[in-house]
Amino acid sequence: MRSKHIILTGIFLLFLFGMYRIHQVGMSSPSSVQHVLGTAITDVPAIPSTCHEKDGLPDPTCTPGSTNFAVTQANIAATICTSGYTKTIRPPVSYTQSLKKQQIIAYGYVDKNFGDYEEDHLISLELGGNPTDPKNLWPEPGASPNPKDSIENICHQKVCDGEIALATAQKEIATDWKTACQ
Repeated sequence: MRSKHIILTGIFLLFLFGMYRIHQVGMSSPSSVQHVLGTAITDVPAIPSTCHEKDGLPDPTCTPGSTNFAVTQANIAATICTSGYTKTIRPPVSYTQSLKKQQIIAYGYVDKNFGDYEEDHLISLELGGNPTDPKNLWPEPGASPNPKDSIENICHQKVCDGEIALATAQKEIATDWKTACQ
């Protein structure tokens, strides 16, 4: 009986510690965005005009793209090639809106209207892109859907049909989404 009580007390203490850590993340500074849905917690400061879009492509230093470690060539049939998969990993709007605000400043956009940008995954979720890493998200000018979406769909279909390797599609979309998977 005593050992049962010790085990239950230990479980309760672990639960309390977990709740405390969640509370700490929720109390983070408004000057940074917490990456809490991926593999690590990363502060991303907004530094004005350090990033520069060129010809509709994000700055490769600020937004190089980042992949989801849980998606591999070996498991695409159970992940990205399964209908509805991206809905299970899409980050909440509260996260992407906060990041979008900071990145609009970092990219030096004169237009500060949130509605004029889509907080887009450079390597899309349907291609195994990291859902929450700020290095894979950027404020893409224009509304959604946009021309990049159709390229992502082509790449996704080719990966799922076995016409192109997942890593190749990810690299191509991150390098120049306009010419990817052609």
